[in-house]
Amino acid sequence: MFYYLLKYVILGPLLRLTFRPRIEGLEHIPEEGPAIVAGNHLSFADHFLMPAVLKRRITFLAKAEYFTGPGIRGRLTATFFRSAGQIPVDRSGKEAGQAAIREGLGVLSKDELLGIYPEGTRSHDGRLYKGKVGVAVMALKAQVPVIPCAMIGTFEAQPPGKVIPNVHPVTIRFGKPLDFSRYEGMENEKAILRAITDEIMYAILMLSEQEYVDQYAAVAKAEQAAAAKERKFPRLPLS
Repeated sequence: MFYYLLKYVILGPLLRLTFRPRIEGLEHIPEEGPAIVAGNHLSFADHFLMPAVLKRRITFLAKAEYFTGPGIRGRLTATFFRSAGQIPVDRSGKEAGQAAIREGLGVLSKDELLGIYPEGTRSHDGRLYKGKVGVAVMALKAQVPVIPCAMIGTFEAQPPGKVIPNVHPVTIRFGKPLDFSRYEGMENEKAILRAITDEIMYAILMLSEQEYVDQYAAVAKAEQAAAAKERKFPRLPLS
């Protein structure tokens, strides 16, 4: 109930008024039945803008940190995400990927829409990064279509670290469903999973027109952080 209260009464109208999002390709979202909506991830606002424009309920796999923050703010954030029907996923450790897949398949088994960001984390620079293969595993195991989605303008509206969004035009663009039934039963083939994931990322790229980086976003972030640390605390030459 809280999900629909947020969508239609509290948050949805506010988001529409603030961002005035332009919606394209909404006809590609099935009226019923399970499907995966796979999108790029540019901003914290993405979690709320996409559900606000869809007629159907969509459940996202959200990082566990949203549910474990300290203090009053942390508890409020956790309550908000749980009430909105979002599922926490621990992204650390060996079993993190399998846990996310199990949770995602649980959503799809109830004939619902599952929202996922194949990059695994927000883009720190507005570019599109290499996708992780979990989306391909779920598509094959659940035998569901994947609908590519591009969030355009949300990076400028609310870049990383920005709490209060800027007023900036936003477009949400959905592409034609991708059917991978030809690969049924091949969810354990690494080459197939990589090919499917790359096809999904290419579809997102065509919709978003971002610059593509053939590297995982988390790796690029870590390299950037290491470079910044090196600039701040340069190593002294050995005598």
